[in-house]
Amino acid sequence: MITYTEEKKFTQTQIQELFLSVGWVSGQYPSRLYKALMHSSTVLTAWDGAKLVGLIRLLDDSEMVAFMHYVLVHPAYQEMGIAGNMVEMVKTKYRNYLYIDLMPENRDNAAFYEKHGFRLMENGIAMHLCNFPNQS
Repeated sequence: MITYTEEKKFTQTQIQELFLSVGWVSGQYPSRLYKALMHSSTVLTAWDGAKLVGLIRLLDDSEMVAFMHYVLVHPAYQEMGIAGNMVEMVKTKYRNYLYIDLMPENRDNAAFYEKHGFRLMENGIAMHLCNFPNQS
């Protein structure tokens, strides 16, 4: 049975293993990633017993906008509805905010978010600045 919590009870090693399981470069910076998650507004995690199997992280301004960043589920646990459950929990928590924004890492993931009520911004464009060489 999968359980969910907003308690930041994960370890640096658990976080690194989850991020590397999906091939995300942020897993290569475990101490920075752990610190970032510990200072995030909301980190919702999914657990199979003592195994961390999913995570969503949000940054918010306490009133208007919550930015959903990092939505990931360990490959062995994908297609079980875990990501969808976490997204719905986040939507409930932030229902009184004007916006919940996100920027999917992959255009192919847009359909997943649309299924949960998100819409493409009509005139929006994704942009970022990376301060680490050889990373995009």
